[in-house]
Amino acid sequence: MATAVRQRQTPQEIFAAIEQLEPGEAEEIAHRVLQMQAHRKAPHLSLREAELLEEIYREKRSGFQARFNELNAKRRDFTLVPDEHSELLQLNDESEAFTLRRLEALAELALLRRVTLSALMKQLGLKAPPVV
Repeated sequence: MATAVRQRQTPQEIFAAIEQLEPGEAEEIAHRVLQMQAHRKAPHLSLREAELLEEIYREKRSGFQARFNELNAKRRDFTLVPDEHSELLQLNDESEAFTLRRLEALAELALLRRVTLSALMKQLGLKAPPVV
C-alpha cells in the first residue's frame, strides 16, 4: 500500500485557495484563524475565560446573514411585504441580542484580564463592526 506524503502548503497557496471560496466560506476561515490565534496567544485559560472566548467567537446561525441582507435589500427597494417586514424585525432583534451577548462577553473578559475593551479586541484580532 502506498503512503501519501502531504507537503506543507505555503501561505500563498493557502490564500490562493481561499480566494476560490464563496464569501461565507472565506468568512468562516477568517473566523477560525482568529479563534486559533486567540487560543495560541492564551493557551492556559481559566474555564470562565474559555467560556467567554467561545461566546465572543460564536457565529450567527447558518443562513442568518444572507436572509437579513436579502430582506434589507427589499426594504431599501420598497418591495418588502408585511410578512417579510415582520421577519426582518425579528432578525434585527436576534442580531441585536447576539451583538449584546458578544459585547457583554468582551467586557467581562476585558475586566478579567484588566485591559481596556479596545486593547482586548486588538489582542484577539477583532474589529468593531461598521455602523450602518
